[in-house]
Amino acid sequence: MADLVLNANKREAIGKNKVNKLRAEDIVPGVVYAKNEDNINVQVISKDFDRILRQAGTSTIITLDIDGENKDVLIKEYQTHPYKNQFLHVDFQAINQNETIRVSVPIVLIGRDDIEIAQSVLVQNLDTVEVECLPKYIPQTADVNVADIQIGDNKTIADLDIFANENITILGEEDEVICSLQEVSEEEISEETEETSAADVPTVGETEQEEEN
Repeated sequence: MADLVLNANKREAIGKNKVNKLRAEDIVPGVVYAKNEDNINVQVISKDFDRILRQAGTSTIITLDIDGENKDVLIKEYQTHPYKNQFLHVDFQAINQNETIRVSVPIVLIGRDDIEIAQSVLVQNLDTVEVECLPKYIPQTADVNVADIQIGDNKTIADLDIFANENITILGEEDEVICSLQEVSEEEISEETEETSAADVPTVGETEQEEEN
């Protein structure tokens, strides 16, 4: 992936009222945390942050350009408004390329659309896996191939493509289940069909309303 750069400015606005004014202007307040260094209060334009977040997620190192000074960082955590489409705050973690780091990597199930076993459902138990490695070895995703999975089978951490990578330490038990293929009984399918059909039947009130119209 090409270098991802997010422009930022040092933030003077501190306190609830001042920070809320920034948010009203579609600016996201944030903080850069670094080991053995003072925290840096920053602010970024909301639409720019959204674009970078979509590309990098929380497991890809980006360049944060703070008033012309570049820092390698991870988007460690971000907060969103409970019902508005708005970012409230973002935490960046500064990266030392020579020190190992822990990060959560998204798990991707490869080949799930190739499963052709009738009356089955693929249940995913883990969405992410925590790893520890030097920053240059951080994987964008941890993949597991499920195309050949059979009913009753499990895929575990030991099946991840990064499991044998000597540069990456997975912080989890190798037999921890990532996903499994389970059989759906005909009874369950019938119940779902009945529920759907019942939902399509108009209520008495709806019928009376239609007659009035």
